[in-house]
Amino acid sequence: MERKSYPTDLTDMEWEILATLIPPAKEGGHPPTTDMGEICNAIYYHLKAGCQWNMLPGDFPPRSTVYSYYSKWQGQGVWEKFNHTLGGQVRSKLGKSTQPTALAADSQSVKTDQKKGMCMVLTDVKR
Repeated sequence: MERKSYPTDLTDMEWEILATLIPPAKEGGHPPTTDMGEICNAIYYHLKAGCQWNMLPGDFPPRSTVYSYYSKWQGQGVWEKFNHTLGGQVRSKLGKSTQPTALAADSQSVKTDQKKGMCMVLTDVKR
């Protein structure tokens, strides 16, 4: 039986990019039996819907398995890799450098020992 499709599901192109960033299974361990694409789809559903883990639809892999991967990947920095990779690709398509070249900050978010009210604002500079 085929799983119901959700608006948060990864497209084939998105999965092709993300699949290469997922850490391989440990050597010598039991080979994974769960589809990593389905794990990602379940995690994205959870994040977008804002539901509790135990409220994931039943056609996703078991919630304990999904949460286990989510937690493990969080500790390994996998989410940061996803964001940096996808962000870089978006910037590249916009004709920008894959890495931002500047940053914007205000006095509300940056502590300083300078005079009160002084702030530094930088803008993204296209090279």
